[in-house]
Amino acid sequence: MAQNSAIEWTDLTWNPVVGCSIASSGCKNCYAMRMAARLQAMGHEKYQNLTSGSKRGAVWTGAVRSHEPSLSIPYSWKKPRRVFVNSMSDLFHPDVDIDFIERIWHVMGNTPQHHYQILTKRPERMQLLLNTIAPTPLKNVWLGTSIEDRNVIDRIDFLKKTPASVRFISFEPLIGDVGLVDLTGIHWAIVGGESGPHARPMHQEWVEAILDQCLDHGTAFFFKQWGGVNKKRTGRILRGQTFDEMPEYIF
Repeated sequence: MAQNSAIEWTDLTWNPVVGCSIASSGCKNCYAMRMAARLQAMGHEKYQNLTSGSKRGAVWTGAVRSHEPSLSIPYSWKKPRRVFVNSMSDLFHPDVDIDFIERIWHVMGNTPQHHYQILTKRPERMQLLLNTIAPTPLKNVWLGTSIEDRNVIDRIDFLKKTPASVRFISFEPLIGDVGLVDLTGIHWAIVGGESGPHARPMHQEWVEAILDQCLDHGTAFFFKQWGGVNKKRTGRILRGQTFDEMPEYIF
């Protein structure tokens, strides 16, 4: 089932695919691993065998599951929503069948009242597939990639070559300086620190460097959180204010 979300930049989550595997250093303390482990322990069939225990807590087993019953959920929503697709997986994981991705695209195309937000750490596969199966972008689908530090900055190049009506970058968890970023063609940037028991620190100068580059390029800027062990205490104030900008779109 879909769930209302506490994520500040979306309304709810839709998970037609669950399960994942580590892609880069930003995945080390993935919140979805912890959440999947809890759902697995609660006996939810959809999440069985997706995680295993380790000294640091739950880790992905590498199993990825396409969940047929979840495909039709968006048809039940009448009020327009912002929908984060696959908060518990990566839609462009290599183990997600192309046919299933095409069916997800079909659902999104048939529910134009909603805006779907898709975030991947595998933009190279996203670019390859969508240039073939969806060369004409859906107006209600936003495509993004995650960048945690300068080691994965090349993900932006794949995103820019992907057909999309809205392109965005999630600099979360931001665990290092990303340096100069060419934000040409990028409509939206989200920045956030890592949260949870093993959270790595985020430096203010890294955040402000991204903000200044967004201002220079006219890219909407959303500051999600400072993070840390207690993210409510650290809050989301930057330069004396909150930044809740969104890309321009019309329902």
